[in-house]
Amino acid sequence: MTQNPKRYTITAALPYTNGPIHIGHLAGVYVPADIYSRYLRLQGKDIAFICGSDEHGVAISMKAKKEGITPQEVIDKYDGIIRKSFADFGISFNNYSRTSAKIHHDTAQEFFRKLYDNGDFIEEVTEQLYDAKADQFLADRFVVGTCPRCGNEGAYGDQCENCGSTLNATDLINPKSTITGETPILKETKHWFLPLDRYSDFLTKWILEGHKSDWKPNVYGQVKSWIDGGLEPRAVTRDLDWGIDVPVEGAEGKKLYVWFDAPIGYISSTKEWAAREGKDWEPYWKDEDTKLVHFIGKDNIVFHCIIFPAMLKAEGSYILPDNVPANEFLNLEGNKLSTSKNWAVWLHEYLEEFPDKQDVLRYALTSNAPETKDNDFTWKDFQARNNNELVAIFGNFINRVVVLTNKYYDGIIPTPNEFTDIDEATLNELKAYPAVISSSVERYRFREALGELMNVARLGNKYLADEEPWKVMKDNPERVKTQMYVALQIAAALSVLAEPFLPFTASKLSKILNLGDLKEHFAGFSKFLKEKDRDAKDIVIDKTLGWNDISENSDLIPAGHKIGEAELLFAKIEDEEIQKQVDKLEATKTANIAENKQAEPQKDLIQFEDFAKMDIRIGTILEAEKMPKANKLLVLKVDTGIDVRTIVSGIAESFSPEEIIGKRVSVLANLAPRALRGVESQGMILMTTNAEGKLVFVNPDADAPNGSTVN
Repeated sequence: MTQNPKRYTITAALPYTNGPIHIGHLAGVYVPADIYSRYLRLQGKDIAFICGSDEHGVAISMKAKKEGITPQEVIDKYDGIIRKSFADFGISFNNYSRTSAKIHHDTAQEFFRKLYDNGDFIEEVTEQLYDAKADQFLADRFVVGTCPRCGNEGAYGDQCENCGSTLNATDLINPKSTITGETPILKETKHWFLPLDRYSDFLTKWILEGHKSDWKPNVYGQVKSWIDGGLEPRAVTRDLDWGIDVPVEGAEGKKLYVWFDAPIGYISSTKEWAAREGKDWEPYWKDEDTKLVHFIGKDNIVFHCIIFPAMLKAEGSYILPDNVPANEFLNLEGNKLSTSKNWAVWLHEYLEEFPDKQDVLRYALTSNAPETKDNDFTWKDFQARNNNELVAIFGNFINRVVVLTNKYYDGIIPTPNEFTDIDEATLNELKAYPAVISSSVERYRFREALGELMNVARLGNKYLADEEPWKVMKDNPERVKTQMYVALQIAAALSVLAEPFLPFTASKLSKILNLGDLKEHFAGFSKFLKEKDRDAKDIVIDKTLGWNDISENSDLIPAGHKIGEAELLFAKIEDEEIQKQVDKLEATKTANIAENKQAEPQKDLIQFEDFAKMDIRIGTILEAEKMPKANKLLVLKVDTGIDVRTIVSGIAESFSPEEIIGKRVSVLANLAPRALRGVESQGMILMTTNAEGKLVFVNPDADAPNGSTVN
């Protein structure tokens, strides 16, 4: 673990530009990375928070084929959507680049060339899957088949999404090309491989011995499993028509494998940022006093903890990550998030449907973050966290403080009188919270840190509830001045402590409290700290209220300062808004069922005479009632045009008797009678199922009279 680093390089996994950003991406990677980065900035740390669009690989080519456009059109479309979503949501990257940029192509090729020149690759001719009909090799997701480990029949050529195993396309059982549906053949091709087995001892010492106590158990365990299972050479090139050219002779038509070029995107994005800011990029990647942290989801652990470190080690001049705090997966309403199945809450749609509620989603995702196990996002939980926590605790405290200050003192903070033991205890407890929250953040326990932030708001609510200034005002107005002064210090502290988690709320609260007018007051804190610490940097004159000020001072917002009028920080979310989102997901589920529904195989052939034996008539249901002691059966009276007969039908779980009286139906009239629970059934009602799997009646489009035959 890097002690007292001079600077931080923080990376967030590069999102594929084959679709927008959804809540699973946010919970797994971008919200925790942003919390960490914002926290470090409040500490005055030198950080580079780096990301960018991952624009190469098979996923992009597949999307282009599906939409009938070029890969360039795909990446331009989704890069624009993703950038805007991140910006609107407040993800505070220092730089967001893209791997299609020239600086990235140059950086990735230079990296490859150095390893190539050093002899770090193995050059081999191997047999790869080839689609003869499409006349191309099949990489990764252009192949589906049966997983050899769990039997999932929909495994891809690089990974089984059912069991999480990383695969090679040639591992699949009964592989099929996703391009043509053909069974691929094996064909020889030349590629370059990174011999991961050479780095087993290094990885064992660095991670399994060096990071046993400070890396997350889920990350450590997955790395150990890989190393214990034996590392093998892994291809760094692919036969593709989209990506970065392999910069050596004899590699015409080959591209760098996306897993090789994508993590180098962190380096090229840092270069881009440094050039724009007039900085030197190298210390952020090559200085031992730099702390490198990768924020990723668990599906990227092997790439960031084994493959990329092996690449950096082979290159020789780069630092290694200090930590890789990967999160588990977030599910949605009990089902796995899926871009291809549209089972997601898309960030750009959320921002349109819940305007100005960025922090509500940040709060819900952080408080339910899948830090140690998979968790489930539900709209009801989202609503409850907003209404019962943000509105009822945080927002309620701030609203009471601001309303009472304006009511009693025209918004001017009163001069306190003598502090009671309760006042002193409350202010001392407040001073302890920055260190408590810091401890959680620095151990990547963001859910825990958010809980401590809410405890600051609870501290304020408890103080007001116990002190009851609205009652004390009648008999002891001087005491109320002290009470309101103490409550306002808690409010000011919340405007800072909330910033990493709820940046829009923190900004709004700062404006309500007019903290921007107090820069000279806060600059005095710097002077105070300078006098305490002779090694401190020069006094900052133009300063805002900072994280460490809360621990060092009780006068965060001084007497005589005028605050603004009350504004609601959070609004209650009504049931109707939530139901709209639930209905939207149900519509998606129905559409998926319809799209994926496979017709039953055709039955054995029959002769015309067999069909002609069936007498199918149009009829009308005249009466219907439930069969006693039978949950599934209804007893119907049906006018078949030739008679009125009794038919027992197993549709009681789908229809009530009342809703089907008068329903036009098709009846198999010459079915031999059958006794069901003592009632003779004289025919059968014809039914089918819709896309949702619900029973529906088979009846004529036109108004055919009862007794009409179906030929």
